[in-house]
Amino acid sequence: MKKLLQVIFAAVALQAVVFAGGAKEKVVITSAADLAGKKVGVQAGTTGEWWVDENVADVKLVSFKSGIDAALDLKNGAIDAVVLDELPAKEIVARNKDLMIVTDKFAKEEYAIAVKKGNSELLASINKTIETMKANGEYEALVATFMPADGAIILPAPLVLEGSKVVKLGTNAAFPPFEYVDGKSVVGFDITMGEKIAKDYGTKLEVVDMAFDSLIPALSSGAIDFIAAGMSVTDERKKNVDFSVPYFESEQVIIIRK
Repeated sequence: MKKLLQVIFAAVALQAVVFAGGAKEKVVITSAADLAGKKVGVQAGTTGEWWVDENVADVKLVSFKSGIDAALDLKNGAIDAVVLDELPAKEIVARNKDLMIVTDKFAKEEYAIAVKKGNSELLASINKTIETMKANGEYEALVATFMPADGAIILPAPLVLEGSKVVKLGTNAAFPPFEYVDGKSVVGFDITMGEKIAKDYGTKLEVVDMAFDSLIPALSSGAIDFIAAGMSVTDERKKNVDFSVPYFESEQVIIIRK
């Protein structure tokens, strides 16, 4: 429990519980406490997975490569609920009118960029980019672009990047609006921020899409240079990566069936 509390309280993105009414028996979920004894889907390697595993009594935990995959099993009645970060959960609810969100008291989390342990040069450049964006209004513009009040995202044109070197951004493109696939391209809040990071670093950018729980091993092996994937800062992850200054925070919710 102590380890989990360190994970939860170190972290700011919202976990959500998504519920649909396809099960044979009626299941009522009005708070996190009601997850006890239920079959709950999570995205592998996320803080949502850790939270459910450590805090929900008698849970039947089912891990998926993405929240979308979990939601499909939820709709088919194979699981009772899905624990997922807030904004991706909202995207699922927006596309499935039999789902809804209610609030509960979850801890907060913070998203940050992760680099390989000891890569102080790249980390310093990333921190400078994030701080500059927050100071000059680019960050607010990015939020307005990918989290507009009317929900209508207008994708910005990709930045023109120059340089003889390439930095590789590792992500999991199933986490809108931070990273997702549009046509044949991976786009999103983190991807545009990654372009700005590469531009300030004087390099080109290559986006590498992979399973979320493969990102830190890929970073440690040198297969990618940094992670931008809505990744929450936790004490456990700090053992394996160095984090930038936080760039996004939100509170947590529960999503249930109507």
